[in-house]
This record gives sequence, C-alpha cells and structure tokens, in this order.
Amino acid sequence: MSKILSFSKDFLGFILLVFFLLLFFNIESFKNEQAGFTVPDSWLNVNTIFLGIVIEAIPFILLGVFVSALIQIYVKEEIIHRYLPKNAYAALLPAAVLGAIFPICECAIVPIVRRLIKKGMPLHVGVVFLVAAPILNPVVAASTFFAFRTDLTVLYARMGLAFILSIIIGAILYAIFKNRDQLKWTKDELVGQQIVIDSKVTPRKMNRLKQTLYHAADEFFLMGKFLILGAFIAALFQTFLDRSVLLAIGSNEWSSTAVMMAFAFLLSLCSEADAFVAASFGSTFTTGSLIAFLVYGPMIDLKNTIMLFAFFKAKFVLYFIGVVTIVVFLAVVTLQLINII
Repeated sequence: MSKILSFSKDFLGFILLVFFLLLFFNIESFKNEQAGFTVPDSWLNVNTIFLGIVIEAIPFILLGVFVSALIQIYVKEEIIHRYLPKNAYAALLPAAVLGAIFPICECAIVPIVRRLIKKGMPLHVGVVFLVAAPILNPVVAASTFFAFRTDLTVLYARMGLAFILSIIIGAILYAIFKNRDQLKWTKDELVGQQIVIDSKVTPRKMNRLKQTLYHAADEFFLMGKFLILGAFIAALFQTFLDRSVLLAIGSNEWSSTAVMMAFAFLLSLCSEADAFVAASFGSTFTTGSLIAFLVYGPMIDLKNTIMLFAFFKAKFVLYFIGVVTIVVFLAVVTLQLINII
C-alpha cells in the first residue's frame, strides 16, 4: 500500500512538471484563439509562477542535497557530539553562529538539517540552524542591504531578530520535546543504519565518492516531488488570492504584521530574493510588518511545510509552526509598540 502511495506521489509530481513545462514552451500557442484551444490567463500566470519558483529553487535544492550527502558520508556522529556543548541551552548559541556562517537558503535547509539530526545533532540545535541559516547568511544580508539601502533599520532588525529569535525558538522546542526523536525513518534507513553499526565497516575513498553521488541523487528526487507540490500550491495562492482584501486589513501594527506574515508563508519566496518583494510593499505596509515578512518567510513557508511534514512527525511540525508564528509575531509587534522599529 505504501509503495502504491509513493508511486502515486512520484507520478503526480512528474505529470505536473511535464504539464507546466509543456505550457511554458508553448505559451504563445495557448494564447492564440485561432489554435482552437486556449488556456485562461490566470492559469498561464499559475504556470509562470510555478516554473519561476521551481527554477529558482532547484539550484539551492541541488546544493542542499549534495551538502546533505557529504554530511552522510564524511561526518561521523562522534564529531557532532565532540564539538557541541553538553549543556542543551549552551548549544543554542553555536548553532545560531553556525547559521550565520553557511550561505544556505530555506530551499536547501530541510535536507541538511534532517541529515544532521540523523547523524546525532540534537533536535533543538537542528531547529536553531533550520530557522537561522536562511536569514543570517551573507548573501541574504547583501540582498537586504541593496533592497533597503535607504533605510538600514530593516537590515539590522532582520538580522538581529533572526539571531535572537532562533535561539528562543530552539529553547522553547527543547523544553517541549527534549531530545525525543521526531524524524520519520524509512525501513531501508533503519536497516541500513543497523548494518553500518553492526559491521563497523569504513568505506574506501572511491566508494565514498560514489556513495555521495548516489545519496545526492536519491535525496534530490525525494525532495523534488515535495518542492513541486509546494510550488504548485504557492502558485495557486499567488494567482487566485484576492490581495485587495488583505491590503484593506493591513492598516495597523497588529493586523499588518499578521497579514505580511501570511503573505510570506503563502508566497514561499527564496530568502535571497524576498527583500526586493518586501521593498515593493514599502508604501503600503509599516516597516515592522515588512520586517515580519522578512523574518517569518525564510523560517517557515508553504513549500517547506510540505517538506517538513514529509520528513518529520506531524506533531513536531505543528508545534514548530505554532512556536515560530507566535514568537515572530509577538517580537515584531512589541518592537513596534515601543517604537524601536
């Protein structure tokens, strides 16, 4: 039964991708009424947005699955345990610093964190890296600087909030879950893990290279189908969601912050490009709500939610979304009420 469901998901993702690529390469034909068959403009827009998200995300997914495969093959569990502080709360700060060093956007972060947790990284430390890395890296800082170079408050607030809130989010989730395993493991992974533990076999260098490529390929196809599904749903929301209703209720600190967080979740933009979209809302929304958009979106969005549900237990994903949402919302509203942003 599970094989049938897995095959159905793969087949649906493949059909969706072929369908939208067909639309993309024949878009002029489908606009021409004389061709006898036309596609409504709204669905052509869905096609453009869908392919835009997929094409934008695939290079980062490739980066993520290769890093994930390298971690699987070359990083031993003992190394992770040796360099992480033994105290659970003391380990939160190095995780946030690690997120500031590695240029990984939110499109690639899920497979990397999943692999690190499988290698023995504590869940709460992985959570900090999951929410911090897509914002704190130098590429995102540079794009935010260029988008808001006339008002650097947005840059400083985005980076500062991401650093502090990632530690708070990790601490809260540690208090809830401690170090209980929240990953979904397949039978093959559990069997493979047992074989490695029992045999103590160290693969040769050539075998390691092949294993890295095999792991990267497997993970790319595994992640790819959830990326396609998430991009399709995000494209539907971007096309058919009546933004005028949301704009009408986004007139004060509370409602505008909530609206921009909802936008960030639904639009599923890459963290390395979202600052330019946020800047386009500058004349409509408050500075605080723009910062909420830039902090919340990279931490959790629609396409990443689908990936998280695929690889983590549902209870953990729901708590994670709830904690991130409440912490970001309260932090941004508080800073607005005391006139810091």
